[in-house]
Amino acid sequence: MADFELRAYQKEVVERALKRENVIIWLPTGGGKTRAAVYVAKRHLESTANAKVMVLVNKVHLVDQHYSKEFEPHLGDHYKLMKVSGESEEKDFFGIVVKSNDVIICTAQILYNALINKEEAKHIELSDITLLIIDECHHTHKESVYNKIMRCYIEKKLKGQRPIPQVLGLTASPGTGGAKTLEGAVEHVLEICANLDSVIVSTKNYTPELEEKVPRPRKTFDIVEKREEDPFGDHIKWMMKQIHEYMNLPSDVRLRECGTQEYEADVVILEQRGVRENNRLLAQCALHLREYNDALLINDTLRMMDAYRSLEEFYSAKLTTAIDGTDYFLVGIFQENQVELKNFATNHRFENPKMAKLESTLLSQFGPDVNSRGILFSRTRRSTHCLHDWVLKNRTLQNAGIKAAILTGAGNGITYMTQHEQADTIRNFRIGLLNLLISTSVAEEGLDIPECNLVVRYGLLTNEIAQQQASGRARARDSQYSVVAQKGGREVRRELINEYLEELTGKAIDRVQIMSEHEFRTKIHEFQTQAIIMSKVLEDRKTEKKNKYPASRIRILCRNCFAQVASGNDFRLLENAHYVNINPDFKNHYKLGGKVALERHFEDWEPGCIVSCNNGNCNKDWGFEMKYKKVAQLPNLAIKNFALETPDGRVTVKKWKDVPFMVEEFSFQHYCETNFPDLFD
Repeated sequence: MADFELRAYQKEVVERALKRENVIIWLPTGGGKTRAAVYVAKRHLESTANAKVMVLVNKVHLVDQHYSKEFEPHLGDHYKLMKVSGESEEKDFFGIVVKSNDVIICTAQILYNALINKEEAKHIELSDITLLIIDECHHTHKESVYNKIMRCYIEKKLKGQRPIPQVLGLTASPGTGGAKTLEGAVEHVLEICANLDSVIVSTKNYTPELEEKVPRPRKTFDIVEKREEDPFGDHIKWMMKQIHEYMNLPSDVRLRECGTQEYEADVVILEQRGVRENNRLLAQCALHLREYNDALLINDTLRMMDAYRSLEEFYSAKLTTAIDGTDYFLVGIFQENQVELKNFATNHRFENPKMAKLESTLLSQFGPDVNSRGILFSRTRRSTHCLHDWVLKNRTLQNAGIKAAILTGAGNGITYMTQHEQADTIRNFRIGLLNLLISTSVAEEGLDIPECNLVVRYGLLTNEIAQQQASGRARARDSQYSVVAQKGGREVRRELINEYLEELTGKAIDRVQIMSEHEFRTKIHEFQTQAIIMSKVLEDRKTEKKNKYPASRIRILCRNCFAQVASGNDFRLLENAHYVNINPDFKNHYKLGGKVALERHFEDWEPGCIVSCNNGNCNKDWGFEMKYKKVAQLPNLAIKNFALETPDGRVTVKKWKDVPFMVEEFSFQHYCETNFPDLFD
């Protein structure tokens, strides 16, 4: 086993954990929290009979990172380690994996599934674990999976059930939970401590050593004057005004300023209202206004052509799916103005000045003979793709030796990355084949990314946790943390507020740390008792909501054309994850599109083709077919693509958990008996 020493400040923060206390370690990004956790795990394994260490992470890519970079090199010689994520087959017999290994590194969802699954091969109890390490533990709040696990723990603790594991939380930034006052921030920190049943520790005696190890970057506000002229944006606003007049806005609706997040929120609500009131004109106009508002937001941050292309992409699909006069009017407005919009977008005289400022910020750290590494943070997956395209086509940046790649969250869809693509990108950045990552928030937290000498936040409005995480990426000596923003813009104001909140977090933690043992324990007990009561109340409310209507009284309508396509009792819940329609007549309502490709393979099912509405020209995407146990061909549907007609009117929901009726569990045997009766004669 590779032995290792901790730095003085790391020894200080693990002291209480080595005495088997429940502890949250608060150290900045790059301060070596994971290494400290490995040390605690090592000492725990050496000194505990039948020790079982469980390391929880909140993102799949961190499973392999923690395993291969930290735990396996230091513990692998003497102990059996196993990494498990939703992608690994081991999740299907997790109970057996836990029994036969000393250290298990997994996503939190895997452990939670195992706690509630009663199947012997998959089930484990909290009492099977002796040390529970929770990475990025500031996520242990509300209905996060970390908090669901810890709620099981707190219930056992309050009932006096033992044994329960020792808890070790790791965080760089607990945040203030939205609080703007010291009292509110203290409440938030206490709540996180209560949720993790832990004290929070930080270095007190070795701050200079920590500051030497994790230097703070030099912060710059790279400010841009407001555009003098923006004919492209002005023309889009004029087009939106035409739609406002056409749709005859209800008298009680007041839309806020175009080109803002607030306007987006307004038109989202307006679309929902249109669906509820069977007013397709209102719903469709709201959808199109959202696209124009998106284009304004893109125009504010990126190139005019990026904004133009987003509209061109949207309308190329709409051209072939027009149903009624509303659709023809909305498509017509774009077609009539398309040439003019493109002319504005290609006129460099009106280009976004933020792009020039971003270019000069990058050039301040990059050059042909300069060995630099940087991360450029942007808000959306689309914006990372646009910025990457801009870097590739910008001759000055190419001559400066910038080798850029995109890093976004994993998932399914064109703009998502696969886990393998993520890993390859980070590997290439680490070994120097790339020197600039253009990233969404995925690179802020947890990822083992080498020291950077430039971090740029571009067009971002986030909280103090995200700001601290991003700033912590600039860890090289004399590194720069740049905020590129418009003069007097909201990004600058938010950044300054976040600085205040970061300071407030530190003060709140200090206040909690100097509390007497009695006061701290009393407050923690109060928070825990309240949390369990509230959890039960919310659970009762959910059950009440689920039983509001019988499934047979719910009619399911396509959200685009409002055609009735199913009944609530046509749906079943498959493997606690997929909502499928089992009515054989449902296939008359949909058509099949392209094949769905998923990176992962699943034990009992495989994806088929996209399913979309078959009503005339509608073509609204609904979900995809899945083949279950090689026999059952089942449409797996997203409820956000439908409207629900209830006895009390029409409603829309984003997720299946919010539907006002109970969905029965899928029975494979019943499905086979119904669809293949000859086999059961």
